[in-house]
Amino acid sequence: QMTLVESGGGLVQPGGSLRLSCVSSGRTFSSYDMAWFRQAPGKEREFVAVIHRTGTITYYADSVKGRFTISRDNSKSMVLLQMNSLKPEDTTVYYCAADRHQPSSMHTNPIDYDFWGQGTQVTVSP
Repeated sequence: QMTLVESGGGLVQPGGSLRLSCVSSGRTFSSYDMAWFRQAPGKEREFVAVIHRTGTITYYADSVKGRFTISRDNSKSMVLLQMNSLKPEDTTVYYCAADRHQPSSMHTNPIDYDFWGQGTQVTVSP
């Protein structure tokens, strides 16, 4: 079992930055690919970014490529999402997720993820 806890959301002006953190309680954090998704009310959960369990490979949604950076620290069981040049359309709840499937597949579909955090709200507004 794995518990994920996100933090770092908040209110920021357009063009600003935020850094989201997700800490895991699991002992085998380095065995999981980790991803960030986001979901607005009434909409499907949307893929944002994923990082390989080794931390050596990343992949981003086109909507955030060049603005967001996903990283991880396996020694701290933590995954981060650095968000720069934020836009109003980035406003929503952000979730981290863990995928334990073998071999690693860098999934972008939320159905492939086994564990989820509770979410953290990001609001981009003047």
